[in-house]
Amino acid sequence: MKQVLNRWLGRYFGNEEAVLLAVMLVASLALMATIGGFLGPVFAALILSFLLQGVVNTLQRAGVSPRVSMVTSYVLFLLGLITIVVGLVPSVGRQMSLLLAEVPNIISRIQAFLVTLPETYSDYLTVDQFELLSMRISEEIANMAEQILTFSISSFPSLLAVAIYLLLVPVLVFFMLKDREKLFTFVADLLPRKRPVMNIIWSEMNVQFANYVRGKAIEILIVGSLSFGAFLLLGLNYAALLALLVGLSVLIPYIGASVVTLPVLLVGYMQWGYSAEFLWLFFTYGVIQFFDGNVLVPLLFSEVVNLHPIAIIVAVLLFGGIWGFWGVFFAIPLATLVKAVFNAWPDGSAVEDISEG
Repeated sequence: MKQVLNRWLGRYFGNEEAVLLAVMLVASLALMATIGGFLGPVFAALILSFLLQGVVNTLQRAGVSPRVSMVTSYVLFLLGLITIVVGLVPSVGRQMSLLLAEVPNIISRIQAFLVTLPETYSDYLTVDQFELLSMRISEEIANMAEQILTFSISSFPSLLAVAIYLLLVPVLVFFMLKDREKLFTFVADLLPRKRPVMNIIWSEMNVQFANYVRGKAIEILIVGSLSFGAFLLLGLNYAALLALLVGLSVLIPYIGASVVTLPVLLVGYMQWGYSAEFLWLFFTYGVIQFFDGNVLVPLLFSEVVNLHPIAIIVAVLLFGGIWGFWGVFFAIPLATLVKAVFNAWPDGSAVEDISEG
């Protein structure tokens, strides 16, 4: 047994780079698990800098100088941020307030609907089963009402966090764009000079991560815009809020679309009932989801995400459970990182081949 263990350790940890890579992975996981929540502004700035770097590269290919390209990209970012804060946030906040005020009416209509169930489905369920079902639903409605009543109080920390993000993220984005090469050089100097496996992993992840972030931003913009236009055309209440939810739902593959379907259809049903308008909403929403899953995703991520759907769902559940929102957002890049590390991890034959090359 000891010989088998020594042989296994010698195969996968028989060189300095393998040991250093293992230590870096463990240290990164420990760091993220302990203080990852405090690094949210850094993650947000990192994502935005990757997005803006694409704009910088495009301007430079068009003949614009690096400094002017960076400044132009940053100014566009600030203008977009101001537009969102001044235009989108008040509209969404106002619609959210109206929707929260409408919740008691929605609850009353749900309770009135439950009263009619015993007469409609008496052949399938007994009276006792209906009473048990009504009691459980009433408990859930009470819990929901309690959460809504405490929403304004519990939202205070999140408002403080938003203010911190608005202050720190623009500053971090500026320096990440301005000193990009210096930051890369600083990190590279901390690593061994001979790092063939790390170079392989970095080369793959740099392309994968940048393309994934930019693809997700484009997908959110297209899906959110299409949803907003469709909801406005249909006359759906809370169009901006629901379109924002639909756009953000693409961050969670497979699961997000399923979760956001309920509020969209519930608001439509409460507004129109089972009518032609509701059927048009159902059909339009289905077309948007079909377009996203069968056209946008293959077009934007055909060369980025080469993972099985089961692996994607497991990654979303695992990393989302560990790091919350950021774990969900980075689930696919992290799963791709795990795959890249697994494929490039040095063993005896791999190290020899790399050294000879």
